[in-house]
Amino acid sequence: MKNKNIHWHGVGMALLSLCTGIACAQGAAPASAVAAGTTAVDFASYLAAVEKHSLDLASQRESITAAEAGVSIAGVMPDPKLTLGYGPKEFSRTVALKPPVSRTVALEWEIETGGKRDKRIKAAKSNVKLTEANVEGFKHQLYSDSATAFAEACRTREALVRQESSLKSLSDVVRANEVRRKAGDAGGLELLQSRTERDQFQAGVVKGRADAQAALLNLSVPLGQRFGELFGPLGLNCDFAAYAPGDDVDALIRQALDARDEVLIARATLDSARANAELVQANRYVGPTVKLTAGRTPMGRSTFDGEGKETPGSPVSRTLAVEVSMPLPFSRLQKGEVIQAESAVTQAMLGLRAAELKTDADVRTSYTQFVAARENLRRYRESVLADSDKVLAGIRLSYRNGQASLLEFLAAQRSADDAYLAYLQARADLAAATVQLQLSVGLHPAL
Repeated sequence: MKNKNIHWHGVGMALLSLCTGIACAQGAAPASAVAAGTTAVDFASYLAAVEKHSLDLASQRESITAAEAGVSIAGVMPDPKLTLGYGPKEFSRTVALKPPVSRTVALEWEIETGGKRDKRIKAAKSNVKLTEANVEGFKHQLYSDSATAFAEACRTREALVRQESSLKSLSDVVRANEVRRKAGDAGGLELLQSRTERDQFQAGVVKGRADAQAALLNLSVPLGQRFGELFGPLGLNCDFAAYAPGDDVDALIRQALDARDEVLIARATLDSARANAELVQANRYVGPTVKLTAGRTPMGRSTFDGEGKETPGSPVSRTLAVEVSMPLPFSRLQKGEVIQAESAVTQAMLGLRAAELKTDADVRTSYTQFVAARENLRRYRESVLADSDKVLAGIRLSYRNGQASLLEFLAAQRSADDAYLAYLQARADLAAATVQLQLSVGLHPAL
């Protein structure tokens, strides 16, 4: 009897070391905090690094530089044309008296009418605003991807902590059953069952380690470089702050209509289409071409008539001519380019309306998903984890006293593990829903 009590005491001590429910949730956090240290990387620091170092974002920003260069290009006026003339020079031998050779200089330039230059500059500036809006939209999508990667890295890390703790506890049970088996207090089937459960769970831990490592590596994708190269050995700070958007969904929608990137892009597209339509109308005005020509003809040679009298040559001639040419705008009888420009404006107006309607739906959907995710997490924290902890504690005590079987205890352990992993998923879902709601109303994401 004495040995039996000692063996049961060993099993009880092993079971007491099991991580369960809220106890595991409270025990895993300090371990990760110690590993991360006080200078762990929080979401705000990670997001700032993404915005600074992202290669894709840097590539998108180059399009703004190109669009800004287009403004200076649009302000360029037509180049004048310089013409140098020499002649005519007489080469015929039948003409004994060669006329003097004239030299001319002509300057020709086109006069822009209809405010073409101003319209070009306006269209180029509107294109800059459209490009900036598109880059902002790309940046917000990058924020969303970064938040998803960060939340997944936190989830897989905490899930691995739970799995490793449960694996250690199951290994302790196996060792205790091996001692009991040698003492004759446990059957061979019970030992095999506990060992099988431990080995199966160990396969899940191996996968969990791979998932955690993959999630950590995925943080480097939006970052534009390896996470370790930028932050060194620092861990992640997964303490997400609560977000309170309020209960007025209509106020959120009004905020979104003023700041949401999709609406801003649609408005910039409409402004650009209107500026291009104005430019098309201005380009239909014909521009006259003014040409100024200065000529000089040298003095002609003297000649002698039949009586031998000298006839002086022509004097030096200096001339100045002004020409104005105007194209005949027969090509303006068709209005294809005007129709195309007006069609683009109509499309942009419809696109803006569609973006506003989509914003209304997205904000309401994001808010509903956020509230549901917040409620699910609250339920896990306030009831599910606590209840699973109580159930496992009760089954553990019953197993220790010989009133419950190993299968009942293992089922309770699996249920408690599943509840905690579901809690981690609910926390990740809330983080994703929070960022999605913040982006849908045009806010900078914060966790």
